[in-house]
Amino acid sequence: LSTGYDMACVAREQAKTELPQTSIEVLDSQTVTAAQGFVALAAARAAAEEKGLPEVVKVAEEIRDRATFIILLDTIRHVYRTGRIPKVAAQVGSVLKIKPILTSSSGLVRFAGAVRSREHGINRILQMMRDKVGQNPVHVAVMHAYALDEAERLKERISSEFNCAELWLTEFSPVMGYATGTGTLGFAYYRE
Repeated sequence: LSTGYDMACVAREQAKTELPQTSIEVLDSQTVTAAQGFVALAAARAAAEEKGLPEVVKVAEEIRDRATFIILLDTIRHVYRTGRIPKVAAQVGSVLKIKPILTSSSGLVRFAGAVRSREHGINRILQMMRDKVGQNPVHVAVMHAYALDEAERLKERISSEFNCAELWLTEFSPVMGYATGTGTLGFAYYRE
């Protein structure tokens, strides 16, 4: 997940020569999707409060260390297409109609489980978040890849079952949609 970070570091070095009076910090968000958005939003909010650059970076790092995502894929074949699993695993998963659950940790996307039905998968990802946040205030962004109706229902369910400090609904980026496939549903979140 850090390729973009490396490119940003190169750009920072180039900018230093052209803008020597400008302070530039590059922060590796160590994540993607709306979890990355939460990091950027925290930095923007801190900057809007006129905090100095070191404090803005500190706030962003704190959210980075707490934000994660959980997604339920409709099929395993798109994960194979990205080169993340062997062909035989994709074939077996497709035959068994396995729906993978992925999450992030320390800058890596990790396999967190699999289910055979969509309903069970949604219940499982909600329980995974519940296990982490309990009834503490939580910031959540529901995400989907061409599954708006389901995403809206998931958002309503999260709103009624969790203590949401904020709750967003967004689509996956085209790159994430390609990597995860149509019908992917999930959320990014962090606990206050």
